[in-house]
Amino acid sequence: MHDLAPHLFALLFAAAFLAGFIDSIAGGGGMITIPAMLIAGIPPLETLGTNKLQSLFGSGSASLAYARHGHVSLREQLPMAAMSALGAALGAILATVVPGDVLKTVLPFLLVAIALYFAVKPSLGDADRAQRMTPFLFSLTLVPAIGFYDGVFGPGTGSFFMLAFIAIAGFGVLKATAHTKFLNFGSNVGAFVVFVLYGAVLWKVGLLMGAGQFAGAQVGSRFAMKNGAKIIKPLLVVTCIALAIRLLADPAHPLRVWLGW
Repeated sequence: MHDLAPHLFALLFAAAFLAGFIDSIAGGGGMITIPAMLIAGIPPLETLGTNKLQSLFGSGSASLAYARHGHVSLREQLPMAAMSALGAALGAILATVVPGDVLKTVLPFLLVAIALYFAVKPSLGDADRAQRMTPFLFSLTLVPAIGFYDGVFGPGTGSFFMLAFIAIAGFGVLKATAHTKFLNFGSNVGAFVVFVLYGAVLWKVGLLMGAGQFAGAQVGSRFAMKNGAKIIKPLLVVTCIALAIRLLADPAHPLRVWLGW
């Protein structure tokens, strides 16, 4: 993509910075970076592959920031991140087998359900609550399953990890956010490796956007640590609803095609 105009590179960097900021707090950064790359004229497959490269910088940057302030131990969470990476790699490999239209149809409604969960649950805060599943079982089931989804499709992965950590693992909102970022990093690695093998990564664009992601995630994670649940919850709700609207706004969305809209 050496022939991209300078203003498009500037647009992609700015989009990546904003995505890194939002993603480090509530997830959903892909709804900014993927449309930005498509608008810049990057083909869909290369967009998905390059998005994984630049996402590595955002999720990695946020993980380091949260770990530095004691909200997550990256060493202890490494096995979970590895399971997330494995699930994502399998998802990316088996993407052609999974019914993508079903995922696209159901996802907006799942995101709205997640938004409602966080909106109407006033007891959610930064304090931990009782676990509903052992960490071992959580690592073997939910983590690779969500990672698999990230490899197959992607949008909303951070929201699904957040919901799992809070509703099942009993984490407080800030702790769940910190742990989500490293698992997201793992799933990005798994899918990224597959896209590299398929030659679907534009390195120049991905590294430029990665720099924007890294900076945005640093700012966003600090903002989240300073404000905790009072900013993470509303931003998560808004992000889920915005992503649902963005998906339903696509004329090619299976539901719109079926209804003839």
